[in-house]
Amino acid sequence: MAESFDLIVVGGGPGGYVAAIRAAQLKMKVALVEREHLGGICLNWGCIPTKALLRASEINHLLHSLDAYGFAADNVRFDFAKVITRSRGVAKQLSSGVKHLLKKNRVAVFDGHGALAGPGKIGVTKDGKPVAALAAPHIILATGARARVLPGMEPDGRLIWSYKEAMAPPGLPKSLIVLGSGAIGAEFASFYLNMGAKVTLIEVMDRILPAEDAEISAFVQKAFERQGMTILTAARVQGVRKGEDGVTAIVEAEGGVREIAADRLISAVGIVGNVENIGLEGTKVQVEKTHIVTDAMGRTGEPGLYAIGDLTGPPWLAHKASHEGIITVEAIAGLDPHPMDTMNIPGCTYCRPQVASVGLTEAAAKARGHEVRVGRFPFIGNGKAIAMGEPEGLVKTVFDARTGELLGAHMVGPEVTEMIQGFAIARTLEATEAELMHTVFPHPTVSETMHEAVLDAYGRVIHI
Repeated sequence: MAESFDLIVVGGGPGGYVAAIRAAQLKMKVALVEREHLGGICLNWGCIPTKALLRASEINHLLHSLDAYGFAADNVRFDFAKVITRSRGVAKQLSSGVKHLLKKNRVAVFDGHGALAGPGKIGVTKDGKPVAALAAPHIILATGARARVLPGMEPDGRLIWSYKEAMAPPGLPKSLIVLGSGAIGAEFASFYLNMGAKVTLIEVMDRILPAEDAEISAFVQKAFERQGMTILTAARVQGVRKGEDGVTAIVEAEGGVREIAADRLISAVGIVGNVENIGLEGTKVQVEKTHIVTDAMGRTGEPGLYAIGDLTGPPWLAHKASHEGIITVEAIAGLDPHPMDTMNIPGCTYCRPQVASVGLTEAAAKARGHEVRVGRFPFIGNGKAIAMGEPEGLVKTVFDARTGELLGAHMVGPEVTEMIQGFAIARTLEATEAELMHTVFPHPTVSETMHEAVLDAYGRVIHI
């Protein structure tokens, strides 16, 4: 006989476990089913361990830049195995933390694969054997997504890597090809470059980081190239030839075809939703391009069934998944949550230099019919950035010329991933240029570049 709950959550990633905890706070009896690692891909094989790796590459960069700060060190070196071990340790620590939070909130956790077994029912299996039968009037699917695989370039665990192999390799390759220059591709390219590998970054679109504002993309590309990265845009990989201990990519670019050889290749060309084997057959759930269609409260076409996170539409970000989980649970509880506004969700890429943005790009704002006012401020005009020895950066703001609404903000430079939240709050509060200009920013901070970029949009910039 099925064990009864008020809510069952299938998937323990940043969407699922947050939804479960919020439901428990609202006095629901909650079950969470997770087949592999609590915390999901983000915590175990994505957001968190990659930041640990990127921190190591930042340190390596700084150690080789000591002379600029008046320091000297001999025989600077690193143990790549220890770099990887630390990253895996960080992920393990935080996964254990999620387990503790679920236990603290009395969420019943079931270890296994969850799938719909009829209306309001979930069957849990482990190694193909049934281990639990659960029932609830409300079920949230948070099964996440996996890396998209291109035909002929399937990861083999040795020469062609997915994000998993790239995050825990047996050694540092001397040369590397990275396919795809979105956030994942750009971060891995930056990490390996700053650890000493020769990196070629290949993008099918006409610029890297194609989701970002064009000016920011161009800034990052120039920075990467100054660091020694080779970048090919508007490029298509026709195929990959494997050798004994290396790969050769056949690339169509710049009006011709060339062969690029490297020790390893990372495929980072997007994601597909985990919609298979979760019992969607026979339901009224609508799936488009491997992602479940929902309304603003996470409802699917099947009564009592909801979906959140990477399983649903873009942007495919951990913080979006978490907030979706809270919205969906509060709607189930009969509260009145605000629907998700994806234009208020900041995006961050932790390469060097970092990239962060929220809202519309300049091109997107114009395409929507806005007359815009654009402000820009370079980090070279900021005292704190110069004192840090990090004067390369830019903040760009986009306002509606008629209403003063902040339509978008785009940043590149040191720690902009920490600063973007200021503009995210401004958009959530529907602030105009007036509130932002009258906000006093502390001095000396890099955040002053945000203020100056607002001032510049209205002809009032001070320091350039």
